[in-house]
Amino acid sequence: MTATRIHIWMAAGLVAGLALGLAAALTHSPQLLALTQWLRPLGTLFLNLLSMVVIPLVATALFAGVAGLGDLRRVGRLGARTLGFFGATTIAAIAIGFLVAGLILPLAPVTPDQQAALRDAAQSDAGVVHRAAEQIPTGVRFVVDLIPANPVRGAVEGNLLPLIVFITIFAVAAAALPEDKRHALTELADAATQALIVIVRWVLLLAPLGILALVAGAVAALGVRLVVTMAMMIIAVITGLAVFIGGVYLPAVALLGRVSVGRYLRAIRASMLMAFSTTSSLATLPTMLDAAENDLRISRTVAGFVLPLGASIGRAGSALFQAVAVLFIARLYGVNLGAVELVQAGAAVFLTSFTVASVPSASIVSLAPAFASTGLPFAGLQLLLGLDRIPDMFRTMTNVVGHLTGAVVVASVEGEKLE
Repeated sequence: MTATRIHIWMAAGLVAGLALGLAAALTHSPQLLALTQWLRPLGTLFLNLLSMVVIPLVATALFAGVAGLGDLRRVGRLGARTLGFFGATTIAAIAIGFLVAGLILPLAPVTPDQQAALRDAAQSDAGVVHRAAEQIPTGVRFVVDLIPANPVRGAVEGNLLPLIVFITIFAVAAAALPEDKRHALTELADAATQALIVIVRWVLLLAPLGILALVAGAVAALGVRLVVTMAMMIIAVITGLAVFIGGVYLPAVALLGRVSVGRYLRAIRASMLMAFSTTSSLATLPTMLDAAENDLRISRTVAGFVLPLGASIGRAGSALFQAVAVLFIARLYGVNLGAVELVQAGAAVFLTSFTVASVPSASIVSLAPAFASTGLPFAGLQLLLGLDRIPDMFRTMTNVVGHLTGAVVVASVEGEKLE
């Protein structure tokens, strides 16, 4: 099944769940309320299948992505500037996501009774998440615990952020190995990632039923208020992406790239439309290369390095969406996130955003480490899957704008005249 068809069926599951839940909430029909409860095990089954594969997928994709860069010393100045740009803009995107979500999401409040009802419905989540919530470190302990004494034990206990840090360190070390040894490791990681992607695609075939089951039960408990809250989340994502493009990317083009904003937007218009319609940065890569070389006058050396690398690791738009999603689920389930929890979630989003696998709704799947590190229920992932199609179009378009912005900035810093 193609990614577009999967999105369509997931959207259909969301609509069906909303209709059933609203009918049950508005009519108080015992039969409809019983049906929403009867469907709940289907949602739990889907959630368990998704949880089963997500941790190894994040681990193998992260290792393959970092180790595949090769010896970081040999990547040189061009690579350092490219990675620095994507890293800095991803951090800015996460900060903007948290800020915009904090301002917009409260406009659709959820009462404590409704939050308690959702938490009760999520009790079937794997106990690993709840144990992680009880073990969230604070202060200096948070920094110390980023380096795990036993990475496997941390993963079993649901403390995934130290595992991600270990995998990153391991991947950087592997990247410095001789070519033949590094290639053997990355080839194994790539093969494992591809196998796990196949499993994810199989699991997503059940997504429409899983989404219907969860959404129907949640809407039956919360009524119209949940629908309004979900709509506000989408508004927050789109607003945050607009602020990010207007406040970070376009000033970078004008001030660092020394290219007029009007000319830049005209040059990247086709790439933006392609990304919006396909929701794939890789599918947009040929259009981006054409715009970079022919319209923006970027050298083939810079464009040929920055854009493919950006399409692989530059996902600031996805990171912003994930930041909003974390606060949305936290508000929905009544989980209070302090400064330490936000730092933990932001760190998990930052690391996983560089290695989001090329599967439908991968930005949802890769939220698992952020959820586990802050004690958020994995049931929230199913809600996000149903909402994902519209944010996916906007965040992919933002990612592509970021790739081209990175090419402009790096080319200018390298001394090229983009005239």
